[in-house]
Amino acid sequence: MIWYLLYFIRGTTEPPVLTNSNWLRRAFARYGRYAASHVITTLLVSVAVAAVLIYPFPFLYTTDFTNGASILPEHAWTDTLPLDDKNRVEPDVIMRSVWVHGSYFQALNKTVLLSALELQDELLGPTVNFNPRRRTADGVDMPNGTITDLTPDQRDAYHVVNGLTNESWFFQSPLQYWSCSSESIELDNDIIATANEKKTQPTSVNVTLRHSTVFSGKRFQDRRLVAADALVITLVHHRDSPVGRLWQERVEALKSRIVDNWDIFEYAPNGKTSELYEFQFRPLSSQDVFLLGLAYTLVIIYFWLCLSKLRAVKSRVGLMVTVIAQIFLAIFSSFTLCAILKIDLSRIPRLGYPVVIFCMSLENIFRLINAVILTPSEDNTSKRISQALGETGYIALFSVTQNLAILYVLSKIVSPGVAAFCNFAAIALIFDFFYLSTFFLSVLSVDVRRTELSDALAKASIRSHRSASETQPPQTWIDAMLQGRIAMSTRIAGTIVMVGFVLIAQWHFFENGGMLKTLGGIARIYPRHKDLSLSSPLTEVHQGRSPASWLGLQDHETARELIHVVKPNAHSYIARVFHPTIFVLKGSDRSLSTNEPWFPPAVYDFWRHQSVPFVVTILVVAAAVRLLMNYLLWDELAESRRVGDSDSDSLLSVKTLSSGHALDVALLSACSDGHLVSVGLDRVVRVWDIKAGGKSYMLGEHDDSYIIPFPLLAMCIDDESHWLALLTADKVLLWNLVGFQWGPVIRAEPDRHKPEAFFFVPDDSAFIPSLLLIRRDGIITELRANHAGPSNFALTRDSTIVSVGCLAEKGFPAQVMASTREGQVRIATQEGAGWSSDVMNIANLKPRELVSVQALPELGFFLVIRSESVDLVDSQTLRAIYTFKVDPVQPKSMKCFHSRPRRMRCGSVALWTFTLAYLQSYTRDLVIQTYSPQHEGESLCFCDPASPTRKTCCPWQRAKESKRTIKNPGSWDALPSGIMVGVRRKTSDKPQADTPQDPQPPAQLNGLRRRHQAPQPQNGHVPQDNWEIWMFSHFGTKETWETLPLCPKIEDDGHLFVTNLGPMVRIGRASLAVGLSNVIKVIMVGNERFEIGDDSQPGDGMPALGSRRRKGPSALRGKSAAHCPHC
Repeated sequence: MIWYLLYFIRGTTEPPVLTNSNWLRRAFARYGRYAASHVITTLLVSVAVAAVLIYPFPFLYTTDFTNGASILPEHAWTDTLPLDDKNRVEPDVIMRSVWVHGSYFQALNKTVLLSALELQDELLGPTVNFNPRRRTADGVDMPNGTITDLTPDQRDAYHVVNGLTNESWFFQSPLQYWSCSSESIELDNDIIATANEKKTQPTSVNVTLRHSTVFSGKRFQDRRLVAADALVITLVHHRDSPVGRLWQERVEALKSRIVDNWDIFEYAPNGKTSELYEFQFRPLSSQDVFLLGLAYTLVIIYFWLCLSKLRAVKSRVGLMVTVIAQIFLAIFSSFTLCAILKIDLSRIPRLGYPVVIFCMSLENIFRLINAVILTPSEDNTSKRISQALGETGYIALFSVTQNLAILYVLSKIVSPGVAAFCNFAAIALIFDFFYLSTFFLSVLSVDVRRTELSDALAKASIRSHRSASETQPPQTWIDAMLQGRIAMSTRIAGTIVMVGFVLIAQWHFFENGGMLKTLGGIARIYPRHKDLSLSSPLTEVHQGRSPASWLGLQDHETARELIHVVKPNAHSYIARVFHPTIFVLKGSDRSLSTNEPWFPPAVYDFWRHQSVPFVVTILVVAAAVRLLMNYLLWDELAESRRVGDSDSDSLLSVKTLSSGHALDVALLSACSDGHLVSVGLDRVVRVWDIKAGGKSYMLGEHDDSYIIPFPLLAMCIDDESHWLALLTADKVLLWNLVGFQWGPVIRAEPDRHKPEAFFFVPDDSAFIPSLLLIRRDGIITELRANHAGPSNFALTRDSTIVSVGCLAEKGFPAQVMASTREGQVRIATQEGAGWSSDVMNIANLKPRELVSVQALPELGFFLVIRSESVDLVDSQTLRAIYTFKVDPVQPKSMKCFHSRPRRMRCGSVALWTFTLAYLQSYTRDLVIQTYSPQHEGESLCFCDPASPTRKTCCPWQRAKESKRTIKNPGSWDALPSGIMVGVRRKTSDKPQADTPQDPQPPAQLNGLRRRHQAPQPQNGHVPQDNWEIWMFSHFGTKETWETLPLCPKIEDDGHLFVTNLGPMVRIGRASLAVGLSNVIKVIMVGNERFEIGDDSQPGDGMPALGSRRRKGPSALRGKSAAHCPHC
């Protein structure tokens, strides 16, 4: 809210963005990195603190109002409000009392009890075996005129039990435990036991004689009363009651008559003898239930909507459980601390506490989650959490500090019950921030690492956060909201709910009053807010509790019973409470023998009886959590250690797969689960498992296997990573990657034309999916394991195919788009057992212009690439919806990646970013063109340009283009996560450090054998060490560029001398494999999970598309590797 208040000064409602060098941001970032790197330690700290604070909860709270424990909130509004005498409010009843003291905390001494009984009889008349319902047979003669004295029968006739009138009265006294009989007191051998046994004894008007109403300054142990400092005898009467008048007269008379036995003091702070108080007990009304139900419903809806907007699929329920667990940990921890600090929470209904904390907590939780999603997906978990907490931690801290300040101000001006709620909310905010920084942060770190929170947490490709130079002219927040470009911010929702609930709670304590009266009541209460501290102004008496604080201790059950007697069918009554007259028995020692304990009695009882089980439980819980985390996260912990051992700031890492081939690697094929297949010039086919650390086995190495015929023309792996297909000259060999055995052999027609594409077609109905083979002469061959021979279809005749793009999705017919040498573009669609083809009309096509095509599987579109333009073509209508202008493109160098698509309300596909990457044909530089919407909240829409667009759709004509150039890119690829990775020769002219030169190899060791020897250094350069990896990513305004040597330890690689790189293939979302002579280099960016179906376009976690959304991994993942010229 503070940012909204500062809007007129700052011109924006957004919180300030601290620089990376700011000490506060760096502190949160360092803590986030530590918490993400030491998940178990952070989680153990939070669990241990939660256990320490939650375990005592049932021992510190009770629904019994007489045992010294804190009182649990009920479903009612209760409070004792001081009122201003200026209001001229007529009280419903008048309360008078006397306090009887003996020695310090010796009020339950028999002498004190008997002396108090004498005082009581002096004030009220004989009270032994008091029963106001007794009547004489002939009735009672009531006095006429001025009353100077009353007989017991006359006195009892005015008792409220005999009818509620303006003259009614009743009293409460601890002596009623013994029926106001001196004989019973004398014969009682255990006064304290009697006081505890009869703590629930009702009076004649059904008002319970609770310890809180008849004693002051109590001491409890094991939830039993063990001592009291004062006996409290209270008279409650109506305005015209003669009993009340006589009480007042007799007290004045006693002051001069019994000075030999008593020291008498008048408690009159501020010189006043009485105060007005309103005692309330309001059960939840149907309106309250409706409003609370509505509040909880709105919170749940808001919670669910925020969850649904998160780019999360797998662990939405787990995230919801974590959020609820964190908030309830904060609530229960706050209840425990409030009990320890003696904060009475029984004044507000219990249902009011969670909803406010939920609203205030959710905004910080979702802010942190969204910040993690916004971090680049190539970063490791520690860096993502560190960056996210650095960006949001200080905002959460400012929010908590702001709310604490608001609660502090409110607590000073509202009624005591609402002030207690403000104290609870403040404590809960602190605990919530603690658990957010420990419990939730550690769970979030685990979910990010395991990608169980959301596919998008590891796959996010996020809309740009534009810099000031890129933004449109300033626009007010209200204008943007009215135009539908942004939604109303929820950053002030928690503060609004908090302040609103405090005002509503305050309003409940003003019956039949509106909000203006509530605000007026706040102004009225503030100057009259009583100091309820324990200290009494009567320093010579040293009272264990002041009368003002004793009055504030009266529980709501007592208030409810008194309201039923004094004002039936009402929810409150106003009483004029006269300050008590203090009677101290002569000879009593009122010196402080013990100090007031710091904590409630229940805390000391808990420590005496539960300390050992408490400590054991904490240790057991911590050990159980540690063992559970070790079991659940054993693989993540191992990976964390590996990541921690390396440079945590480096995104790039290289793994060498050696000892697999004796000669150069010629073919590579891979799939998303980490399987990599390599074919070498040594005629070895090897299957690697990157996820398992690089384990491998060779096909055909056993005697029971047949020999693989070479050369191999192409190979591919199916979507489920079950089958490997090897294409030879006249057949296809199938290897089961799961069962480690050969499958059936599929015969293929020998053909002198090389394959242009070779891939599996997803098909759930077949055990082995069918294969499509497309050759350069335009023949499409469909190969099935259960068919005797292949089926062919001629896509083109008398022409040569130069490029192929394919759409092969489960549940949809396969589509093949191909371009010919003459510049013609044809598309073939599978129809049952046959195929149909169409020719696409391309506007402004130059004669014999080189045209290539590329498929966009997730979008259902193709790219038709010409020398200086790229057409975006709908595969269904074969119409180009937009033409991109590009620099001269080197043939077959174009690659495309984009954010995860989503459906717009108009039915079309939409993206946040769309990127084209290609080599400039003249300079051979890598050009990266990125398209994004002009305005925040818009999406690039694939709708028909002629059709009307919605406000949130940004047509391609209005898309903003940004262009970047990378010099000397070498061999490169665009990863699905939106990262560009390449391998190139170093261009630095700086000479390397001098090293001992190897001797010249013998002349007879020529040919391939000489490749194992290091060549002579030339001009200070070592040729084998001049390969480097580069990585480039662009997320919003943040660009990341990083390089790493491809061969950091040459002597350990064991590769042959190499002048050119071998084949390059993608593995999963963030990995590449590249052949380097006879070894394979696996390049990883950040954390790679190697999960099936994880090699699609970069994702943002939006809901899946409809008809054209892929149901599995991309069918182009296993597209054919380049034909090896050496085989």
